[in-house]
Amino acid sequence: MTRGTAAALAALAVVTGSLAEATGAVAADGGMPYTRVEQLARGVTYGEFTTTASHGTVRGGVLTVDLRTPGVRVDLLTPGAVAARAAVSRLADARHALGAVNGDFFDISEAQHPGVVPTGASDGPEIAAGRALKAAVPSGQRFGPGLPPGTTAEDVLGVGTDRRARLDRLVLKGSVRTAHGNYSLGGYNQYALPDDGIGAYTHDWGAVSRRRAVCGSDTSRGAGCSTDTYEVVVRDGRVVSVADKPGAGAIPAGTTVLLGRDAGADALRGGPRRGPTGGLRVGDPVRVDERLAPTVSPSAYAFAIGGFPVLRDGQQLTGLDTRTAATRTAAGFGDRGRTVYLLALDGDAESDAGLTVAELAQLMRRIGAEAAVDLDGGGSSTLVTRAEGRRAATVRNHPSDGAERPVANAIGILTDG
Repeated sequence: MTRGTAAALAALAVVTGSLAEATGAVAADGGMPYTRVEQLARGVTYGEFTTTASHGTVRGGVLTVDLRTPGVRVDLLTPGAVAARAAVSRLADARHALGAVNGDFFDISEAQHPGVVPTGASDGPEIAAGRALKAAVPSGQRFGPGLPPGTTAEDVLGVGTDRRARLDRLVLKGSVRTAHGNYSLGGYNQYALPDDGIGAYTHDWGAVSRRRAVCGSDTSRGAGCSTDTYEVVVRDGRVVSVADKPGAGAIPAGTTVLLGRDAGADALRGGPRRGPTGGLRVGDPVRVDERLAPTVSPSAYAFAIGGFPVLRDGQQLTGLDTRTAATRTAAGFGDRGRTVYLLALDGDAESDAGLTVAELAQLMRRIGAEAAVDLDGGGSSTLVTRAEGRRAATVRNHPSDGAERPVANAIGILTDG
C-alpha cells in the first residue's frame, strides 16, 4: 500500500463521530478487498477482509501504520519482564496503544523436561523503546514451525531510529572479563543457552527459575538438562555469591547473574580445564558487557521483535510450508519501510480454515508488504484496537482458544500525547 493509498483509505473512513468507519469493498493497491475500514487515528487504519485459500474461507484484520505521520510509532509491548506473559489487550491497555497484535513464538510448554517450569519467554531478540531486553535462543531450541533455509532465530523485524522498518539479524556481542581471563557471552535473558555457553540475566528477566536455560541442546529442544552448571551473582562489578545450580527469584536492578553450562560452567567455576587459579570467587572483580549488533541497519533500533521471514524484497522465501493451514499472525512493511502492516487471522474454527505459511507470504504481499515475518499463531493470534475516548482495547478477531491466550510480547501502535 502506497502512502497515497493509505491516505485514501483514511479519507474514505472519515464519516461522522469520533471513530471513522466505512463499509463496502475497498481495494488496496496490492489487490486486497477490505470489507470494512476504520480510521483509528491520523496515519493509522484498521481493515477487515475475507478471502479464499487452499483450505477454505479465511477472515482477518490488518492494522496499517504510516510511520511518516508525526507522533505515530510502533513499539514492543511486554508484561514487564522477559519471562512473563499477559493477554494482548492487557499489554495494549498498559501502554494506551491504539492497536496491537501478538508477537513472537515463546516457551509455553516443557513436556519434554518434566519438573522444569516454562518461562514464557520468547524465541527471538527483543528491543523496546531503544533498549535491548534479550537475545535469541539457539535456532534448534525454538518453539514454532521450522525456519526457512538461510534464516535463524536471530532474525527480526524492527524499526530504526530513522523511522524505517527493516528485516535484520540481531547478533549478541558480549563478554565476561575477569582477572583470570575473558569469556564470550552466549546468552542474554534467554530461556535456552547454547551448548557450553555462559548467559547473563538481569532485572529484565523477571523472577522465573533459570533452570530451563541449561536444558536442550543446539540441535534438539528436547535434549536433557545439564547437571554441570554454575551460577555467579555480580553486583557493582564484584562477585557477591556463587552456586552450583541455576537459581530463581527477582534479580535486583544493577545485578547480573552469570549462568554457565558444561564448559561454560567449568570456566566460571575454575574446573580442570581452567587450572587451580581459574574461576570466580566471592569478591572477584567482573565486568559484563552485552549488546545486540545488527547486520543490516545503519541506525540503531527503536523497536525489534523476533520472527522468521516469509517475504523479502517482494519475493516469497523458498522452503515455506505449503501444506499445513493454521490461524496466523504476521508483521510486514512496504513503501521502503515507511508503512507497517500488522495482520491477524480470525480463529473461529466454524468459518475459518487458516493459511499455510506460503499463503501467508502471498497474502502479506497482496496487502502491500515488501517484506514480512511470521509471528506466533493458533491460539495466540490476537488483534486488538482501542476506540477514541475509550480506555480499554477491544479484541477484533476470534482467538481460536475461545479467549485471549497470555503471550510473551506484542507489537503495539502508539501515539504521542
